[in-house]
Amino acid sequence: MAYRVLIADDEERMRRVLAMVFEEMRDVKVVTASNCVTTLDYLDRERFHLIITDLKVPEMGRLEFLRAIKSKASDIPIIVLTAYGSVVSAIDVMKEGVFDYLTTPFENDILNLAVKRALKMGSLTIENKYLRQALESQYNFGNIIGNSPQVVEVLRLVGEVSKTDSTVLITGESGTGKELIARAIHYNSNRSCGPLIVLNCAAIPENLLESELFGYERGAFTSAEKTKKGRFELAAGGTFFLDEISEMSAAIQSKMLRVVESKELERLGGTETIKVDVRIICATNKNLEDWVKVGKFREDLYYRISVFPVTLPPLRERREDIIPLAKHFLKRFSMKMGKAPIILSKEVEKLFMVHKWEGNIRELQNVIERAVILCKGNVITSEHLPVSIVRGSYTVEKDKYQALDTSVQFDIPPHGLSLDALEKQLVTQALEKSKNNKTKAAKLLGLTRGTFRYRLQKYGLSN
Repeated sequence: MAYRVLIADDEERMRRVLAMVFEEMRDVKVVTASNCVTTLDYLDRERFHLIITDLKVPEMGRLEFLRAIKSKASDIPIIVLTAYGSVVSAIDVMKEGVFDYLTTPFENDILNLAVKRALKMGSLTIENKYLRQALESQYNFGNIIGNSPQVVEVLRLVGEVSKTDSTVLITGESGTGKELIARAIHYNSNRSCGPLIVLNCAAIPENLLESELFGYERGAFTSAEKTKKGRFELAAGGTFFLDEISEMSAAIQSKMLRVVESKELERLGGTETIKVDVRIICATNKNLEDWVKVGKFREDLYYRISVFPVTLPPLRERREDIIPLAKHFLKRFSMKMGKAPIILSKEVEKLFMVHKWEGNIRELQNVIERAVILCKGNVITSEHLPVSIVRGSYTVEKDKYQALDTSVQFDIPPHGLSLDALEKQLVTQALEKSKNNKTKAAKLLGLTRGTFRYRLQKYGLSN
């Protein structure tokens, strides 16, 4: 990576000396400016990774100059060099957010070390900034796929609640996108600059869950060699997302109630009451109202966490979103695997529309990823799908065909018959009548091409 460094100094000799120091750094390009006007003009037009300047600025006050730089390039580290070093001036410039403060004359090694540290810190700052922007963009409500009335209503609700600090309970079957919605709420809230801490309660053993949530003091138990903050404390200033909250034991539910109510907790083995500024979002695939009735979940905790309930519909109830979601995943995995753009065949689209999708969006995503791996061309066909999807569509198509073709009468002979043998004979006749055109043969039997191919393989007629 080539770094760009801007040197702003009113003394030509100092600009030359600094430029010579950077000659040994092959990955650094130096640009110089002799006054504050030129410096600020550069910042308007170009991107830099580091600024080195002194404090002798005739055109404006030294602190005003630093503030002007920060207003144009807040994420760029600044190293200040001056021959007029003092404790007071050092404190003043450090308050303006400069990275380092060196007095002249300086040793080259000291400057080199300061520059390397500043460039590293600047790179991390920029990387963090773009990662956060990418996350916020990814979880923007506009990027959540779905135009069905159910999804539109969910997005309306979460759009409203994201503006608040209210506790949210997200419910829905496994794979419906509960964590996606939780992340969208966080990254579209006024807590987006704070941390998002995620904990799946079902993934932590019961005897460890309490310490993960609330932390512990040194000596609280045998292996507690040092104090550890819990997830609630780590989420301070941000959001804590607790997935599968129904898996909490009754004892932990009791302690959880206090945190939700008062935002206070004590670590295991501790006596100090700790305040936590955290927004809580919970999720579950269980019906907590039913769990409350049978005594598996505390009623008071249920009402505390369900201040704002959001229910995500299963994929089978939002079928108009299936193909858009499939195309979204298709584009993502094609790019990830470095493949040319891939499309879905019409046959596959029909199969997707009749499949039950009991695993919801997660199942659809996995099916697409598998298909992209297997696809050698640019079209996903039924050959790239799991057998269960093709077989399931055959059952649906068969029921549909029988319902439509009620005029066909067939009497079972007294001695009985073999259903497989009859089906094989029908498939064979369809091939004969269509002159081995599999698409026409499938149509004669009221089947999709994929379902018909499955029957051919079953009876050894695929060659």
